[in-house]
Amino acid sequence: MKQKVYLSLGSNLGRRQDNLQLAITRLGMLGRVAAVSEFYETEPVETELDQPWFLNCAVALETETPPAELLSQVLALELSMGRRRTRPKGARTIDIDIVFFGNAVVNTAGLTIPHPAMHHRRFVLEPLAEIAPGFEHPVLHRSVREMLAALPANAGAVRKYRQADLG
Repeated sequence: MKQKVYLSLGSNLGRRQDNLQLAITRLGMLGRVAAVSEFYETEPVETELDQPWFLNCAVALETETPPAELLSQVLALELSMGRRRTRPKGARTIDIDIVFFGNAVVNTAGLTIPHPAMHHRRFVLEPLAEIAPGFEHPVLHRSVREMLAALPANAGAVRKYRQADLG
């Protein structure tokens, strides 16, 4: 049965925009890309490492792939694009997180859906609100729009990316 999955994508190494566009194209091999937000430039958060700002977006993917298998495919996609997990929260060519998998709630050793920190992250919620503002978190019972509005002002800088910004 097809599920609508919401993903958060980010890149802060190399040609960030190209990395996101390639990842979106490759996600199309895992299902149907139903929507893509605009790109947002975001400051690194939850890290003390000095690193470049990210380019982020949100993607809606329709897929019949079960959650654990989708995670495996997403990790393989990241690896094929040069993602190396050398340090936690380090810079990366591509990062893809499963934010929502329909209304499923998954808690296993390697996978938690909905993403456990998504409701604290402006860099996830801002692009997601563009493509799924009314989608309701199956545990918190708040829409994406409501979670975004509830964030404190210091939840990380996020601005729409313009191609002329070169990144």
